Amino acid sequence: MVTILDKTGGMSRRQLLKTGAASAVLMVTGTAVICPDQAWGLEATALKPDTLATLIKMARDIYPHDQVAERFYAAAVKGQDTMAAKDEKHKALIEDGIADLDSRAGAGGYRGLGWEDDRVAILRDIETTPFFQAVRGDLVVSLYNQKEIWPIFGYEGESYSKGGYIERGFDDITWL
Repeated sequence: MVTILDKTGGMSRRQLLKTGAASAVLMVTGTAVICPDQAWGLEATALKPDTLATLIKMARDIYPHDQVAERFYAAAVKGQDTMAAKDEKHKALIEDGIADLDSRAGAGGYRGLGWEDDRVAILRDIETTPFFQAVRGDLVVSLYNQKEIWPIFGYEGESYSKGGYIERGFDDITWL
């Protein structure tokens, strides 16, 4: 669960208690999204910080892995900000897509929806849109190409430089 703190309202005691100890708290301030309890931050260059925070939440909803830290999702969506800095059409696609997500979610916006099922239902409604396809298509590469998370999934990396898979466990199938 990710809770977003904005620079004006902060978080009430009730909101803090509802989030629980296991949640990551993201603060949106100025041009950055910051996660103080996990010690990382992400600076926005082209997209709004709120947009990046929503993209992080969306990334976790599209590719949910409880064992993957929030910083890896943040690193994965940073590519959207980089592309938006180079291409105004891409920037508009992402900003308009996030605005649409927030309007579909209601008063609290997409990040304000407490139940993952509610957010996933919205994502299913937009899964054929160019916005969703652009984000999902980039995420599948930008999330899973981070070498630091490969051990979480049991992936040892490419094998070519080590002689290939034939001599390194190709036939170690124990479930067959």
